[in-house]
Amino acid sequence: MARKTIACKRLRALCATVTALAALGGMSACGIDNSYTSNTVAQLPAPAYKPSADEPAWKTDDRKDNKLLWYVNADWWNKSFGKDMITSQIKKDLNLDIEFVTGDDSKLNTYFAGGDLPDLVTVLDANSRVVKAAKNWAYPLDDLADKYDPYFHKVTAKQTLDWYRQDDGKTYGYPSYSNTEEDYKDGTVHASSGFVIRKDVLAAIGRQDFTTPEGFLAGMKAIKEKFPDLIPFGFNEFNGTNSSLDVTLQNMLGVPTTSAVHRFYDRRSDKDYLTWLDTFRQLHAAGGISDDSFADDGDAFNEKIQSGKYASMFIASVVNHGLWLQTWASANPDKQYIAIDGVRSTQGRKPTLTDAGLSGWTINFISKGCRNPSKAIQVFTYLLSDYGQMLVNYGFEGKTYTRDPDGTVRWTPEANKVRLSDSKKWQNEYRMAEFVLFGHDRYKALNPESFTDAVRQIQSFGQPWLTTQYEIENIAPDQGTLQARSNSAIETKWSTILVSLIRSGSEEDFRQLVDQYHRFQKDNRIDEINAIRDGKIAANLERVKGSLPKD
Repeated sequence: MARKTIACKRLRALCATVTALAALGGMSACGIDNSYTSNTVAQLPAPAYKPSADEPAWKTDDRKDNKLLWYVNADWWNKSFGKDMITSQIKKDLNLDIEFVTGDDSKLNTYFAGGDLPDLVTVLDANSRVVKAAKNWAYPLDDLADKYDPYFHKVTAKQTLDWYRQDDGKTYGYPSYSNTEEDYKDGTVHASSGFVIRKDVLAAIGRQDFTTPEGFLAGMKAIKEKFPDLIPFGFNEFNGTNSSLDVTLQNMLGVPTTSAVHRFYDRRSDKDYLTWLDTFRQLHAAGGISDDSFADDGDAFNEKIQSGKYASMFIASVVNHGLWLQTWASANPDKQYIAIDGVRSTQGRKPTLTDAGLSGWTINFISKGCRNPSKAIQVFTYLLSDYGQMLVNYGFEGKTYTRDPDGTVRWTPEANKVRLSDSKKWQNEYRMAEFVLFGHDRYKALNPESFTDAVRQIQSFGQPWLTTQYEIENIAPDQGTLQARSNSAIETKWSTILVSLIRSGSEEDFRQLVDQYHRFQKDNRIDEINAIRDGKIAANLERVKGSLPKD
């Protein structure tokens, strides 16, 4: 028996180095069944307090000196707890000390390989194998709530729970910033992209129609003649396929996400989309697009926004650029960037702008290695509740914020002074709106000052076209498969092709590059990839259909 134990330990150590296999998270990595895979909620001890559906358990649980280890798979996460205004109140309310540990995928995989998981685990990729295999290593939140904190069911969104429900009918992870159909309808979610132009430029060039390719080129020619020192047209930095000229442009043109029979639609091959890319090719040839735009990183892009270097932009994730948009607008109010009609479908389609969907951002789990699962589910309930969300976003009513009769939140003069004049104190001592692991847009929407003035006009302009795209969330092939590797190669190829298309010297060169991309797709299992996408689209539509409220 001793010899077998030593052999098992050596094998476990070996497995810890094979991180790709260990990422299966609780599945039989290297032939070892981790002990926590068989743990069930039924085996856990009864609560030391009386749970109620009408009151959160943290209010009745009087146990002291509770501790939890919380792993966040992001090195940028602030590990401090209990030293600032927000987390010290969390610590007091929950009678809980949290130790945060951060890392990357390699560190996360090592945890799984060793079979000794932290109490809580937060990951950022809803399509990862860790999330897919959650039932093997995490407790079902539904069952933990039933046993320890039924109030959890009152603070969660059914559509979000259903989205993450696995084939056994249980939900194991809960995300931040998961936007439901209701969130899209009630104004919680804001448009985040648009065609923008400087006010002074717009006034100087006269009436122009930027909605058609021909009108767009004519308008850019007028800009170049009137403002020779400006870059006529800019766009988000090229970072993989994250430029605003990829998915964001497709959304502005209303390119379908699926075919009429709900199959995957290759938006990059859409005639409308390619027509506009060719329009940008012509603009580049005429000197309306700077070659620097293909090499600039985010800092360089923001610096040009801040200095008003672009006459116009097609911009995505506008909130992320709000500081620089506002800096320019504050110094030059008559030259502020504003959203106008531009870059529209040649086929009469309406824009289909979107933001975060049901998958959200960070996804939080309670592992089967958790030392105190009753306190862990209380953390979920607390942070998802209105009380918890108001605390992490705004602090204390009367001290740091007030509420108007209509529910609008406003900073108190004292808090606002710190917010505007002492960013270091605001971050380190107040830590307002930074504890985002269970965050949601609906709380930011309560305060007009959540967004700068320069951003709000762009958001409002795009709001009528805001829509969901749940059907195509997380439809990529599962990590570790041949199809996933092929899909990664295709994405990398497209990021280079996209630049080449706009810089190509002629329409013929443009077409040859499109054909080259299609051949590359065929050589890299595109039919198999699309078959996987079709299956996941069908599953997504079924999940959404099943979670909609009954009439």
